[in-house]
Formats: sequence, structure tokens, C-alpha cells
Amino acid sequence: MTWSIVAHDPETGAFAVAVTTCAFAVGASCPFVRSGVGAVSTQSMTNRYLGPAVLDGMARGLSPAAAIESALAGDEGRGLRQVHAVDRHGRSAAFTGKNCVEWCGDVTSAHVSFAGNMLAGPAVLADTYAAFVTNPEMKLAERLLAGLDAGEAAGGDRRGRQSAALLLTTTEDFPDLSLRVDDHPLPLVELRRLYDIWLRERAPALRDQPSKARPSGMTDLDGIEARWIAKGLDLRLRR
Repeated sequence: MTWSIVAHDPETGAFAVAVTTCAFAVGASCPFVRSGVGAVSTQSMTNRYLGPAVLDGMARGLSPAAAIESALAGDEGRGLRQVHAVDRHGRSAAFTGKNCVEWCGDVTSAHVSFAGNMLAGPAVLADTYAAFVTNPEMKLAERLLAGLDAGEAAGGDRRGRQSAALLLTTTEDFPDLSLRVDDHPLPLVELRRLYDIWLRERAPALRDQPSKARPSGMTDLDGIEARWIAKGLDLRLRR
């Protein structure tokens, strides 16, 4: 009922998942990322326990294929599942259960995997793949958005469209970018609109947020106020 991309950027170390479907709030159940470890999407008849289990396996050193197999070992509904993952070494793997609704399938490559089920046809994944791999100059998030747009143009989810999500992490224990469109007639259009707002309003401030390298983040009161003043805001910190 879904198609998605899981990806790793070897230059920045980022992991990301982009996903869309004709169901409510796909971002609440399918995408999982962990800094320094990998990215996973669990879909079809989603089992949310699979995402953390696959990430735990890869954190222990298992390959994505072995981590997926280990996570599915005790799942009596494995035939209904679709899971794919990528790790910090750029290895990728995918599993499409024998009971998933046609059209279903997956494509894996170095640093990226594509998987979907209940799609209009194989062109959805083929065009998603082509748009992603032919735009290496783009930022990772933008390549993911371009891929989903191409898949949607090829027919997307055969039932229609409703939700989408984009999740990306780099060095921290939480995502740098976490966007969800839970219910919208054009979820990918809305996801791109939200991404543009993130670029303008959120991304520039990330360097000042608390991080592993700078645990307290920016704490200079005058500096914080100066930025507010530059925006025309009459705000002051108590002293």
C-alpha cells in the first residue's frame, strides 16, 4: 500500500527515508533512522517492531539482509510484510513477502533501496529509481523528493494518495529533518512545501542547537537577541 526510498549519503553520513501512500499518517509507522547505523522502512501490513529490530541488528554488525531476516524470524505474518534497509557501509537489502498485493517489488543498489506494494505497476519503482540516481548533484532530501514525484507521475499507489513523510538524520540521536503530511489530497506537493519552509526557517538554526559536538548549543544572550532584532522582533531574554 506504499512505496518508499531508504538511503545513505556516504559524504555526510546521513540516513534518510522518504515514503508515501494512500493511507493515513504513513510517517507514524513506516520510516526508521538511526545515526551511524542505518535507515529502514517497514510497510505493506506494517509491523512497527521490525524497524527497531533491523536497526538493532545492523548496530550489532549484521548486514541489512541478515538483520531483516533476523527481525522477521519470529513474525508469523512475514508473508504480509515488506521491509528494506541500508547501513553505514552502503549495503542495502529488501524483503517483499509472498502475500503482498500486486504490483509489489523492490530494487536495491549501493547506498539506496526502493520498495513498494499495491502500486500501479513496475514503472513506479523504475521511475523513482531513475529520478533518484540521475540527480547526484542534489541534496539527499531533494533527491528523495524527486524520486517520489517521479513515482507518483508513473501512477503511484493504485488506490490514490493521502500521506507522505521525509525523515533524515546525520550525527545526532534525533533527526535533523522530520516532516509528515498525514492527510492531504496532494501529499507530495505539501511535503515539498514543508521542506522549503524547513530549509528557510529550520535548517539555518541547526548549527546552534545542542549537539554531541556542542552539548549546550548557542547560549550567548546578546547573540540570540541580535538575531531576533534583525528579524524585527521586539523580544528580549530575561537577565
